[in-house]
Amino acid sequence: MKKSKENNWNPNSWRDLPIKQQPEYQDKKQLAEVEEKLRSLPPLTSPSESRKLKDQLAKVAAGQAFLLQGGDCAESFAEFNQGNLRDFFRVILQMTVALMYGAGRPIVKVGRVAGQFAKPRSADTEIIDGKELPSYRGDMVNSMDFVASARIPDPENLLKVYYQSAATLNYLRSLAKGGYASLERINEWNADFIAHSPQGKRFQDIVNHINECVSFIRACGLSLNKMPQLREAEFYTSHEALLLGYEEALTRIDEATGEAYACSAHMLWIGDRTRNLDGAHIEYMRGLGNPIGTKVGPSMTPDELLQLIAALNPKNQPGKLTLIARMGSDKIAELLPPLVRAVKAEGCKVVWSCDPMHANTIKSPNGYKTRPFNRILAELKSFFEIHKTEGTHAGGIHFEMTGQDVTECIGGAQAISEVNLKDRYHTHCDPRLNASQSLELAFLISEELKKRG
Repeated sequence: MKKSKENNWNPNSWRDLPIKQQPEYQDKKQLAEVEEKLRSLPPLTSPSESRKLKDQLAKVAAGQAFLLQGGDCAESFAEFNQGNLRDFFRVILQMTVALMYGAGRPIVKVGRVAGQFAKPRSADTEIIDGKELPSYRGDMVNSMDFVASARIPDPENLLKVYYQSAATLNYLRSLAKGGYASLERINEWNADFIAHSPQGKRFQDIVNHINECVSFIRACGLSLNKMPQLREAEFYTSHEALLLGYEEALTRIDEATGEAYACSAHMLWIGDRTRNLDGAHIEYMRGLGNPIGTKVGPSMTPDELLQLIAALNPKNQPGKLTLIARMGSDKIAELLPPLVRAVKAEGCKVVWSCDPMHANTIKSPNGYKTRPFNRILAELKSFFEIHKTEGTHAGGIHFEMTGQDVTECIGGAQAISEVNLKDRYHTHCDPRLNASQSLELAFLISEELKKRG
């Protein structure tokens, strides 16, 4: 593939640098053949779509919109079906309505979906009942089954991810543009939800007000079908760019601009474990035209963050770079303000987003990995307060959720306890908020946004 306009960069220049969190494939020839096959397949997203998202994120950076980025911890082959995707999209729409209605500003919707199949791990192996095997790294790499054969990295999984992502995108686009997202159908989003969720009645109050507005619009002789803003939804996809062979194979040079775009998703981000400045992941991401993100964890220093921003967004383009803070509810008040001040003093145009999930993970007495909802809310409230104090914009949230009625995070209005975790604990990796907890989170964010105008 020819070089893009970025000097000394091409989609495979990352291969000369150290890289972390990669599987050890036994059959290198098969891996090369799979990557070559991926290069010949159509892109999943287009450069023009990614540019449109970047324009919308520029408004987030200016405090004129809010970023809602959520979805599964790790997608799986086993749970892929129409119902789960529809339920996920329904919750995103419900959260969007709650945020827009309460805060009165546009919501930029980005899913952790159609590509979020690989996970970094803290250790290369895991031990269960005295038996040690390679760690499960997501369905993109190996299988969750705790047997030796299942933990061998399989290059064919890369193709499975591509095809499932293509089907996922196709279905979500049909929901976003085919009428499901229309405000005329808002009652359908809430039909089952209201009977089973503590947040259902609160959301129904919003639905009733919106229905009154829709009736007024019709009484004026106007049709929602002729107003795309009221009958369609702009929706984008994102995932962590972990397996760079897959990302490189789906990189395309845009003929209109000469820029390289990762066409596996509209937006990619770098995780806290792979953001080393001299590493392969920074090298690959720095040459992309896509909007990109990077996790900002407790070990980040102001100097390192400024170097990272300079590498990933050297032209200081608004909407190009999202900084996703994941500090923990007990550390954010101490660790985030110096970073925010340094970025502000440097004049960097970034989106600040909060990931209140990853640094608030605990292990319950009965052995389940979980996240207390009160800690998630506490980190989020601190995030808003810090940005208010520093005179900057609290621009978004990045969280792990599902439309399924799971019991993986304790607390919330449903009062899920440690005893309840075993009831519906379905995650393939980290615990997720369920639909009710996600909407409860949206109401909290709405209140925080209203306080700050």
